[in-house]
Amino acid sequence: MTVNIDNNDAKVTQISVMGRIDSNTYNELQKVINEVDYSKDSLVIDFKDVEYISSAGLRVLLSGRKKMESGQFKIINVSDEVYEIFVMTGFDSILDVEKGQEGIATYISHSFKEILKMKTGKYPDTLFVSHLGSDYTWQEINQCSQIVANDLFKMGVKKGTHVGICSANSANWIITFFAVQKLGAIACLLNFNYNEKEIADVSEVGDITHLCFGEIATMKDEAEFLSHITGAENSKIEKTYDIRKDIDFKARMGEYPAVAGLFDVKVEADDACVMIYTSGSTGKPKGVLLSSYNILNASSTMANGIRIESTDKLCIILPLFHIFGMTAGLFCNALKNASVVIPDDMRTGTILSTIETYGCTLFHSVPTMVLAIMNNKDFAEEKVDKLRCTILAGAPATGPQIIKMNETFKNTHFVGAYGLSEMAPVSMTGYDDPVECVIETVGKPVENIKIKILDMSTGEECPDGEVGEINVEGYNLMSCYYKAALDVQSIDDSGWLHTGDLGFVDEKGYLHLTGRAKELIIRGGENIMPSEVAEAIAQFPGVSDVKVQGVPDDFFGEVVGASVVMKDGSTLDTDALKAFLSERMAKYKIPAYIFQYDAFPVLSNGKIDAVSLKKDMNEKAAALKD
Repeated sequence: MTVNIDNNDAKVTQISVMGRIDSNTYNELQKVINEVDYSKDSLVIDFKDVEYISSAGLRVLLSGRKKMESGQFKIINVSDEVYEIFVMTGFDSILDVEKGQEGIATYISHSFKEILKMKTGKYPDTLFVSHLGSDYTWQEINQCSQIVANDLFKMGVKKGTHVGICSANSANWIITFFAVQKLGAIACLLNFNYNEKEIADVSEVGDITHLCFGEIATMKDEAEFLSHITGAENSKIEKTYDIRKDIDFKARMGEYPAVAGLFDVKVEADDACVMIYTSGSTGKPKGVLLSSYNILNASSTMANGIRIESTDKLCIILPLFHIFGMTAGLFCNALKNASVVIPDDMRTGTILSTIETYGCTLFHSVPTMVLAIMNNKDFAEEKVDKLRCTILAGAPATGPQIIKMNETFKNTHFVGAYGLSEMAPVSMTGYDDPVECVIETVGKPVENIKIKILDMSTGEECPDGEVGEINVEGYNLMSCYYKAALDVQSIDDSGWLHTGDLGFVDEKGYLHLTGRAKELIIRGGENIMPSEVAEAIAQFPGVSDVKVQGVPDDFFGEVVGASVVMKDGSTLDTDALKAFLSERMAKYKIPAYIFQYDAFPVLSNGKIDAVSLKKDMNEKAAALKD
């Protein structure tokens, strides 16, 4: 438990409490209560982050109440569960206790499984998801996910099983996610652009034994595709389950009564329940372990930051396998009882039509997609005039691009955000911040998140304005990379995550990104590790040496570029190389530019002069564009 006191107001003392107030922690609250300045007009204790209060905790509140007159001592933002304790003990008649709005206070200590139960109990007929012309209420999501959970249970899924979900966004993706949570299993979220080899590789990293598959970009022949996955030497996947979008789980509602009471397995809010994959320094994916506590509190912070209300509708194009999609795309709206609309496909015309038809008020995206929609031949400002907010994250955008977005989407507040799979969000610009803040910064650290900038050579903390590596710590930080070696774990011995990103904090507290200490390429929001692409190119016949680096791009922000040296001066067939790579990796990882060199420039120590090579490659790419 943590207790913070705010004495900035001359008339009101505010205390915020986080965690459990029980027999082991109540003394911390008692100490603060004893030190309060009771000469002020009132004392307000914020319980929005309190999960539980014991008899000892109630006794502390009673001692504080005795020092003030009626109406001066208030406890606000109390969750339903904690409020029940006040009622059960009669303290609701002794103290001035005020229940909170549904949001972080209600959900902070709940699992995804418990959330669905609460939503079904309170809002059974409230619309949550629209997809392919079909609407799903919370009750229907609950019933369908129970049926799917039973299917998975029969296939051997139980608490702790690692279940892969690999599919484009769909109502069935959401139903399956909740089904996995009901069983206490871990939902391993896979990029639907992966090919068979990449899915098998990720299954090995994440110990995935069951794969729920939907629309996968590289799957042409289902039987052949799945046999390659399950038959791969390194694959851990034993069983597969079809969740493609044309499967109507609502048609099986008649099965619900028979399975309604099953799966009472206890799932805690802090249990690891989601694994998201991110590229590592070796090019191999790493499994980021997250809990519902991490994801829901992050979602609540974002929802409050952009002022989501129950009347909002989100056009969700963010991939749900990504942390941005999970937080801003799904659970922001779930927490605030707002709805989400999934376009039938990812064509810009379809997205534009979805926004207009449903009257969507929210649309979060990487900048490249916003620009693509603006450039659609059918774009008209009146089609997006109901949009009021768009979070931009996942990839950089230029100042002129953001200015053009603001001019085009006249009613929209653009909010910049920064985060990682390991921890998101880290920072956000304010809802009403001027466009200059969105152009120049990624906002201020969100509530209860800490940032420090460390000098890369000394490890000392940098003063404001000085560039260093961004380090972060807070409630939404992952527990670890699943089964990764100790030296690969990015969390240091003080609990801080070393992001590998470079930046500085200005005198107003805004975070500025200036570059990356790591080599990661970000293509339109997709993270690509150069070493993974280089390793694949090195296997192409005749390749002697290869260096993969990012190339600036006006649309994607950055694309993959490859510099190649061939053996014996032979000539590289770039088309053949691209065909070779297409069998080994997702399309977005294949280099947009491939240049052959007789030899690479080297430094005095014999290593490749990566800076000079990158400059030369970028100049060649720019010449091709011109």
